[in-house]
Amino acid sequence: MTVAAILNGKGRDVYTEPSTRSLNEICSSLGGRRVGAIILCNEPGIIVGVVSERDVVKAISLEGPDVLTQPVSEYMTKEVAVCGEGDSVNGVMARMTEGRFRHMPVVEDGKLIGLVSIGDIVKYRIAQVEQEAKDMRNYIQAV
Repeated sequence: MTVAAILNGKGRDVYTEPSTRSLNEICSSLGGRRVGAIILCNEPGIIVGVVSERDVVKAISLEGPDVLTQPVSEYMTKEVAVCGEGDSVNGVMARMTEGRFRHMPVVEDGKLIGLVSIGDIVKYRIAQVEQEAKDMRNYIQAV
């Protein structure tokens, strides 16, 4: 199955922030939206970075709480791993596991069109396994 199946199920809306926001503003957005990462775009759909809860915790642990007044651009991940709608769910899951990150933007023609998280993938895989088990039970009962 492909990433498109996940996006079709969960939707394609992605909350973004500009990279000029302070880390404190990003923390408010992370907490307020109950998300683990925010995609940073200075122009609509053009990704310049991503910042996660881990990035914020690391910045505070290294530099202290005063770092919260600094722009997120100083602490964001600039080399963002992305995928496309046609990418396999298993391939994306493997890349996330290998890279030890939990969120991957979905792009088309260089523009952000969605976001998948490891939670989205796990939910999708559980539903898939449950459907396979149901199909198998139905097959066995029919035989």
